[in-house]
Amino acid sequence: MNVEQPRLWTAEGFREDEWQRGTAEDVLNSNTPLILSLTDFVALPEDVRESALSRIGVETLPGEPLDQILPFLGSLRLIALAFPAYNDGRSYSKAALLRTRHGYTGALRATGDVLTDQISHMLRCGFSELEVRNSVAIARLEAGNTGGIPFHYQPSTKPAGPERYAWRRVAS
Repeated sequence: MNVEQPRLWTAEGFREDEWQRGTAEDVLNSNTPLILSLTDFVALPEDVRESALSRIGVETLPGEPLDQILPFLGSLRLIALAFPAYNDGRSYSKAALLRTRHGYTGALRATGDVLTDQISHMLRCGFSELEVRNSVAIARLEAGNTGGIPFHYQPSTKPAGPERYAWRRVAS
């Protein structure tokens, strides 16, 4: 597998990433938009977190609960959900929960092992941004191919068009 530097893809195509990875200490020393780990976000003093919230994003790992960021969903511009391995799908569930149950409307980014066959499902679960490293996935996205099939078993958080479900019978 060829791995490149990560590139940021949105529905409009590839674009420059305004966000940088940072730590709690970087929040005090920088005015750039920073993505913090959940641990660093929680460790920020409350006054610092509140004053810098408009330029802070949070990345959670699959095993980390969302509870600690729920009070901040109205102010967080970016939440990144990690896919450390292709066979760990817990971040799909988190994305769907953030969009449906918790009403999060900001940018939702998939990071880590984002592969071609996962892209259409990530979009259906509510991801708005993909941080892609895999060269095959990058090439397909550059060609405008998000993959997927036209029929689905479940509703999505963000339908791309008319929903068609394999289990529904429609009169002809």
